[in-house]
Amino acid sequence: MNTNKENKKFTLIVVGVAAGAAFAAVLVTALLMNIFERKAEGLKPFVRLVEVDENTTDPAVWGKNWPKQYDAYLRTAEATRTRFGGHGGSEALPEEKIERDPWLKRMFAGYAFSIDYRDRRGHAYMLEDQEKTQRQTKPQSGSCIHCHASVMPMYRKLGDGDADKGFAKTFAMSYQETNKMLHDMGHDHPVSCVDCHNPKSMEIRVTRPGFIRGIQALAEGDAPVPHLPSIQKWRDGDRKEKYDPNRDASRNEKRGFVCGQCHVEYYCANKMPLTFPWGNGLKVEDAEKFWNDTKFEDGHRFYDYKHKETGAEILKAQHPEFELWSQGIHARSGVTCADCHMPYMREGATKISDHWVRSPLLNVNRSCQTCHHFPEKELLDRVDRIQETNFNMLQRAARALMSQLDAIMQAKKEGATDEQLRPSLELQRKAQWRIDYIAAENSMGFHAPQEASRILGEAIDYARQGEVAALKFTSVPLSRVDPACTNFEGGNGEKDTATTDDTTPTAEAPEDPATQAHDTSVETKVM
Repeated sequence: MNTNKENKKFTLIVVGVAAGAAFAAVLVTALLMNIFERKAEGLKPFVRLVEVDENTTDPAVWGKNWPKQYDAYLRTAEATRTRFGGHGGSEALPEEKIERDPWLKRMFAGYAFSIDYRDRRGHAYMLEDQEKTQRQTKPQSGSCIHCHASVMPMYRKLGDGDADKGFAKTFAMSYQETNKMLHDMGHDHPVSCVDCHNPKSMEIRVTRPGFIRGIQALAEGDAPVPHLPSIQKWRDGDRKEKYDPNRDASRNEKRGFVCGQCHVEYYCANKMPLTFPWGNGLKVEDAEKFWNDTKFEDGHRFYDYKHKETGAEILKAQHPEFELWSQGIHARSGVTCADCHMPYMREGATKISDHWVRSPLLNVNRSCQTCHHFPEKELLDRVDRIQETNFNMLQRAARALMSQLDAIMQAKKEGATDEQLRPSLELQRKAQWRIDYIAAENSMGFHAPQEASRILGEAIDYARQGEVAALKFTSVPLSRVDPACTNFEGGNGEKDTATTDDTTPTAEAPEDPATQAHDTSVETKVM
């Protein structure tokens, strides 16, 4: 009896072990199969279903081969909103900045930005918004399409195969001419896959002639560029060939260069070809010196427009995200635009860049916390503090400029000549350039907080100097300007009530939507 029980028990144990072993074998087999499948996916991350080439500008065609990236790109059409930027409204054109901040309208008096200047939207709208802006009611150069459409086939056609030559012709064309040509050729798409990727190898690359000319001028200069080691390496070489960002730059540098093709300061009007002012370096004063040393064909000093009220020759900043980023800690640490605005993500076994280009603060986990191991709220609070401080300082600088304009107009009213006001007008040019540089830059100071504060500090100083210089030719006693230059009753009778406490808001900052974060976006702004 005992023997039979022992035999049954032994049999049950054997069966149990066998079943367990079989189950374990199934699990191991499934795991191995999954590993092999994932490895196979990793070895071949995409299947080329259609051929694409240098003339394939429609992103939908590329999407047949790279559907994950394309699906993410399509999301750039979605409205995103953060405290200090973005477009969170309907599908209509975004809100007017010049209505929210009326000083912008006065600052741009005499320039098309005083007619229409809106919040930015995603890359999917970059061509449409440019075509619809009310600034098109004024003459616009064909150069302006450089950063708003997939233009390389058009450049090659204009240059008989040479894109750089074709690019150089567009400044003399009207925007309507280049836009019609783009549509007629079937390339009326926003900046597309082919603009940043080699269609044969899918390597990232730069294509824009404006950027290539600009980065070559930067390399040929002697300004420090510690965040771009390939330039210093080229400088230390024989320099037999010009610096070529596609040949000489590292892949990590290109992850910033592809964005720097457009998110930069440049001239794009009809007196000379589109120009990046990088010959002296990437700081605000480097660009200022470049423009001051530039002359038009008639020999006159460069300027973007004459201020309608004062007659000052003004420099208009575009959107210098690449330049301000280059002065910050992230650039010095090797962190590029794509790391924050297009962070890596996993799709199965495939590691891809997220092509839903947007503010990192809408994607903190993948954009920020890979390096900064702090709670999300802590990171958002840090950025908010930086941006609010920059916002308040920007508003204070704007008030200083408005006071200067009031003083100049009062002096004109009392008979001051242009020659007498020349020093003040030059200071207006310097102050306004710096204010616009930070106002037009789309990170609200986050890309380089200390640099942004330095620039705005200089702007306030120049505006107040210009105000005092103009008041010398008025009946307004200088004693009405206090030593801190923060309580002058200007020519319009309004007082500048800015406090000297940097922690006190000097203007009402935008409300922070309850369910959303704050902005360091570099999304597209129309020309």
